[in-house]
Amino acid sequence: MTKLHRIFPGIVICALLGLTQCREADTTNAGQPTATKDSLTTKRPAMKLNAGIVTDKLTQSKAFYQRVLNFGVTFENDFYLLMHTPDQATNLAFLLPNHPSQQPIFQAPFAGKGMFLTIEVDDADAEYNRIKALGINIAVPIRDEPWGDRHFSFYDPNGIGIDIVKYSAPQP
Repeated sequence: MTKLHRIFPGIVICALLGLTQCREADTTNAGQPTATKDSLTTKRPAMKLNAGIVTDKLTQSKAFYQRVLNFGVTFENDFYLLMHTPDQATNLAFLLPNHPSQQPIFQAPFAGKGMFLTIEVDDADAEYNRIKALGINIAVPIRDEPWGDRHFSFYDPNGIGIDIVKYSAPQP
């Protein structure tokens, strides 16, 4: 049982199952949480996460994400850039700081630390070789993790860590 399970047993079960309406889980089963019938039959509304970065490096970000990660441009104007992954499944936005059209929550620029994006790929080795050949400084060389990931990492122009990963089951 993880620390999170001990602190929030019912919430963890519901979150892992993707449910929004849950009753407290029954923890009488040898201390392990079990889901209730209500939590198993309730579906949550559809949700899509798109990230946004407040930065003055719109031009550099656009060039980097197009050249290195093959992102496309969905929309752009003089203060906002919306890009998408090659399969157009996920968007990433860039916004100039302190723009008069934006509310205070969207004003302060990203400080350059404490954020990373994980991009799942079919072949981490091929991406490693391709991105390294572009001259990108690799911060974490390609490696296998005990939990099954094969990945490598580098930074974008804003200081955001980019982790390119191929997920797989851990090896015994």
